[in-house]
Amino acid sequence: MTTGTGTGTGTGLPMAVPDPALPHRVRVHEVGPRDGLQNEKTVVPTEVKAEFIRRLADAGLDTVEATSFVHPKWVPQLADAERLLPLVRGVGARLPVLVPNERGLDRALALGAREIAVFGSATESFAKANLNRTVDESLAMFEPVVARAKAAGARVRGYLSMCFGDPWEGAVPIDRVAATGHRLLGLGCDELSLGDTIGVATPGHVTALLRAFNDAGVPTDRLAVHFHDTYGQALSNTLAALRYGVTTVDASAGGLGGCPYAKSATGNLATEDLVWMLDGLGITTGIDLGRLTATSVWMAGHLGRPSPSCTVRAISHQES
Repeated sequence: MTTGTGTGTGTGLPMAVPDPALPHRVRVHEVGPRDGLQNEKTVVPTEVKAEFIRRLADAGLDTVEATSFVHPKWVPQLADAERLLPLVRGVGARLPVLVPNERGLDRALALGAREIAVFGSATESFAKANLNRTVDESLAMFEPVVARAKAAGARVRGYLSMCFGDPWEGAVPIDRVAATGHRLLGLGCDELSLGDTIGVATPGHVTALLRAFNDAGVPTDRLAVHFHDTYGQALSNTLAALRYGVTTVDASAGGLGGCPYAKSATGNLATEDLVWMLDGLGITTGIDLGRLTATSVWMAGHLGRPSPSCTVRAISHQES
């Protein structure tokens, strides 16, 4: 007989029914301020972005990816990185930033960034579209970035996009993804986030890819997962990853985000939907779902449209 704890549905919290086969704690890597906002056509004021980050940290997110030091021509929404970071110092959360190259790294380090991310691709088509380089050329560009960041005492995360499918190339061979990810980690990255950029993954595919990384010598504790919900599979794919032992999951508050270079990429996994599932499984995150939901409702107001997150809509409806 299964027993659970918690106050149950109708109160904004699910009943917790722990599963001993799953991790006891999961770290949610919040990407809303960077990946979530980067594709917004209307520029969000810097002060609003700073408040967004502060509210996310106050809701218990201990990792909030703040911005990207890319050229403003390519991602105008994030052109204010130099103005933003000083506004969010001392928020009580880790604030990783994305850098595309050594120039971006110089800008980030000058502002005291202590966590850096680089963004690679498992496919040639996306590497060309996103970085105007081949996969090999991209890795060569990242090598001094990672080395210099590590020498400066920064933690480095590697993103690997198109791990499950590519809009130009279709299905991506699992062995190729594992080999490319292994090379990216070999540059010195502390962690590798596996991206389902266009949201085509299914649970069996997720398990097979994680197993391939293990076979290539990469332990599961160095892997994170980053799912998009194009086909409604993000939560089921996350659960498959958790069952395999993954304990770091990327998500975006309110389900914000897509990818400016892959038009078929819809929103990221909503952080609220993820936390609702994790709370129901008795998995600790340290996140206050009520505060998080209120934050996404607040940001949706600034963006002028409702949040696509099912959990945000459900809780907001209960409270209205």
